[in-house]
Amino acid sequence: MTTSQEAAPEPPPEGNEGNQDTGRGDAGNWPNDPAAPHGPGAPGPKDPGAPATPGAPAAPDQGEQVPVAELDELRDRWKRALADLDNLRKRQTKDLARERDSERARVATVWLPVVDNLELALSHSESATESLVQGVRAVRDQAVDILDRLGYPRDDETGVSFDPLRHEAVTVVEDPDAEPGTVVQCLRPGYGVPGRQLRPMAAVVSKRQE
Repeated sequence: MTTSQEAAPEPPPEGNEGNQDTGRGDAGNWPNDPAAPHGPGAPGPKDPGAPATPGAPAAPDQGEQVPVAELDELRDRWKRALADLDNLRKRQTKDLARERDSERARVATVWLPVVDNLELALSHSESATESLVQGVRAVRDQAVDILDRLGYPRDDETGVSFDPLRHEAVTVVEDPDAEPGTVVQCLRPGYGVPGRQLRPMAAVVSKRQE
């Protein structure tokens, strides 16, 4: 019985010992290897217009576009806020000025009895010495000056037309030397100006002769 012998494997060609299959192909074919990092099968740069790969994370938005209607609403609200702030500033300015005037009037009113008493003392100073009269008059003038600097000048002018905003007609008399409706005598000085008075001047007014 004859036993067949298997053919011996042929030796590899000379010079190709380093080109044996190692699972990555020929070294000369490395750029064409699909598994190579830079081969034809390697993923290239992302095409911005290419559809997203299913299951891949969404790319971040480059910037959201705000609707025009929302921008108009925000702009309108901003303008209204500015207008409200400006109105508040004006109102606070007016309130502050009104409060300042009110406080000034309260302070000035305190001076009125002092001035009136000085006026009374001067009216009964015939028997007093000249030095006393001069001293009282100086104090009176000082008090009147304080009222003037506070914004309430003295008003005791006669020979002017009667003005209900400045004068208070206490009595009416016939005076042939004065035109009807003329202030002929000041009974009590007034302090202030029309629209901002501590009190009007008490006056005697001439009337038309009958």
